[in-house]
Amino acid sequence: MGWKETAEPVLTRMPTVERPEGHVPFKRKLAWTAGILVMYFFLTNITMFGLATGGAEGDFYGRFRSILAGSQGSILQLGIGPIVTASIVLQLLGGADLLGLDTDDPRDQVLYQGLQKLLVVVMICLTGLPMVFAGNYLPIDGQLATSLGIGAGGMRTLLFAQMFVGGVLILFMDEVISKWGVGSGIGLFIIAGVSQQLVAGLFAVPALGTQVTGFFPAWYGIITGSIELDPFVQSLLFDPGNILALFTTVLIFAVVVYTESVRVEIPLSHARVKGARGRFPVKLIYASVLPMILVRALQANIQFLGQILNNYVNLPALVGVYSQGQPVSGLFYYLAPIQSRADWMWFSGAFTVSAEPWQIIIRVLVDLTFMIIGGAIFAVFWVETTGMGPESTAKQIQNSGMQIPGFRKNPQVIEKVMERYIPQVTVIGGALVGLLAVLANMLGTLGGVSGTGLLLTVSITYKLYEEIAEEQLMEMHPMMRQMFGSD
Repeated sequence: MGWKETAEPVLTRMPTVERPEGHVPFKRKLAWTAGILVMYFFLTNITMFGLATGGAEGDFYGRFRSILAGSQGSILQLGIGPIVTASIVLQLLGGADLLGLDTDDPRDQVLYQGLQKLLVVVMICLTGLPMVFAGNYLPIDGQLATSLGIGAGGMRTLLFAQMFVGGVLILFMDEVISKWGVGSGIGLFIIAGVSQQLVAGLFAVPALGTQVTGFFPAWYGIITGSIELDPFVQSLLFDPGNILALFTTVLIFAVVVYTESVRVEIPLSHARVKGARGRFPVKLIYASVLPMILVRALQANIQFLGQILNNYVNLPALVGVYSQGQPVSGLFYYLAPIQSRADWMWFSGAFTVSAEPWQIIIRVLVDLTFMIIGGAIFAVFWVETTGMGPESTAKQIQNSGMQIPGFRKNPQVIEKVMERYIPQVTVIGGALVGLLAVLANMLGTLGGVSGTGLLLTVSITYKLYEEIAEEQLMEMHPMMRQMFGSD
């Protein structure tokens, strides 16, 4: 008996959101999407019961928060972290062909989805338990624990239970969007979180309770003379002027939109309907920027491991030396991604950098290597596991009744043509996105958004716009929906 037969009774009984039996009208999809988005914002503003205010060691996710969604101290403390980590595990297992699952087989599809949900639950526990019980990342309200008579251990268990519920909720919210809404829930939550930070970076006013000054309020103060620029050039480039952050943000927007439009178009014609022609676009960023979530999540998990080890054992200096919960030297320091200008601009008087220049250079090179190579590898895994590879694409073209002019109507022939473009473009696009993410982090962005978060937001928004336009086209022309099998 194989593992599939052993696990099938459990995996097939995992709770799931039922798929719509027929076509879901576009307005209803928008309603589901808007409803889940409102629910997401609502949950991110609900503080966990029993959590003390202040005194925390910091956000366990730190600067990874913008790509993992969620909110520090809220019900959605974990955000999409467990979902992304489970996806990494499945990507690696699937890439090594250790699962033995055929995603074209309906039975194996059910097993795959059940396995993914089971892994998400496991990751919720593996991520949430250290966050609650290790260190002081989520300090408990001792007075409340005493009044309830449950002690510190009971209060921490209560915090974990709330965090567990939030992790499960965001899993099913993502599934509702995928089946009943527009786009994907993960992408929508990333857009929501990053957009909040961008708006704060533009308009935040300290008098209203925020800790930072937005770009426009800061320049209003500069023009009126209430904010002094000293020294002049550094203040214009960095805080409070933030000219460099504005330039980087606009540049990332422009580069992503441009690269989304760069493509190789393979001509297609219908085998039976004369004059019916089309094109299959192979975009430069063919795998999208979503694999970057997997790369950054892998880096985040490495840093979580370092924090947990540092809390329980005295790490050798070569492995990692920590100060205020952050690595300042050793292996974990070099593996930590560059998150802001303050991490590497040792030559600028605007920042105080404790590390030696040679250490900073090594860290930058490691981050670049990790993101470029990791982006290419995970892009390949993403393409192969989401049905975007040459073989799957050839089958889709064949099933739609289309063929490549001048070639025989045969899926193997179409696959060979696709192999000329898809693998190479996938690797180049993944490496390019990794490079852009590191450069954006190094230069800084408005609102302190990470470079990866900004890349994801622009790309996901662009694809969401394309999907909405396609949905509207299908709604106006139902025959096209039947032709492309969208019913």
